[in-house]
Amino acid sequence: QVQLVESGGGLVQAGGSLRLSCTASTGRIFSSYTMAWFRQAPGKEREFVAVIRWIGTSTDYADSVKGRFTISRDNAKKTVYLQMNSLKPEDTDVYYCAADRMVDRMVDGKVDEYHYWGQGTQVTVSS
Repeated sequence: QVQLVESGGGLVQAGGSLRLSCTASTGRIFSSYTMAWFRQAPGKEREFVAVIRWIGTSTDYADSVKGRFTISRDNAKKTVYLQMNSLKPEDTDVYYCAADRMVDRMVDGKVDEYHYWGQGTQVTVSS
């Protein structure tokens, strides 16, 4: 079992920055987990934002956030981060941290590949 706790959301003006954090509690080796961020607006499907893989710590991003968001991880602290810069009003969503062990990179942008989810943190970007 894995419990994920997110923090760092809030209200920011367009062009500003926020850093989200997600800390995991697990008895397994944290570095064996693929960690990802998704986001969801009311009435819409949850969508992929970014992933950092368990092997090689390679990353991938949704086209809408490339060049503005950076995902990173600190395995010693069992924490994954999402640094969000140049925020836009359309980035307003609830952001969710997701985890699962050794997710295949061919499918690690899919919601169904993750068993463990955080409670979500609201990010609001004002224009």
